[in-house]
Amino acid sequence: MSQTTGTGREETQEERADRQWSELLQELRVAQTGVQILFGFLLAVVFQSRFEDLGDVDRDIYVVTVMLGSATAATLIGPVSYHRLLTGRRMKPETVIWASRMTVLGLVLLFCTMCSALLLILRVALHDATALWLVGGMALWFLACWFVFPLWAIAKGRSGPRESDPDTA
Repeated sequence: MSQTTGTGREETQEERADRQWSELLQELRVAQTGVQILFGFLLAVVFQSRFEDLGDVDRDIYVVTVMLGSATAATLIGPVSYHRLLTGRRMKPETVIWASRMTVLGLVLLFCTMCSALLLILRVALHDATALWLVGGMALWFLACWFVFPLWAIAKGRSGPRESDPDTA
């Protein structure tokens, strides 16, 4: 039995969860690909001959960056595992909610990973404090593109509840 969910769609809770899961998978594919490529490059850095020339601060930044990259990969791949382990248990709406939360956390971790990687690269390339200013500027741009612009759109658009909120079903 279909029902209107307050979103202008005629769909059941299960149909909505299926649609949301499909949309989330598309978003995850984009993020996961970028994270996997970045993480692969990070893992290869330690085996380069110039790695020995890095100072202690740059090595520390590298270790933090690799750990952030690992956490990011785990968090953005996590929804796949979550879905696989819960498939067939009639928990699709809950799966979508938790996978969505993991994805947002993964984006925050990706933000940190990107800033850390940029800091390492620009410190090695520039050898001065300009690197911090450039990373700070790029961090603001990432924040604007990934979080401020979407939140601004929410503020300017409808201010109704999210369709994934349990109260809208």
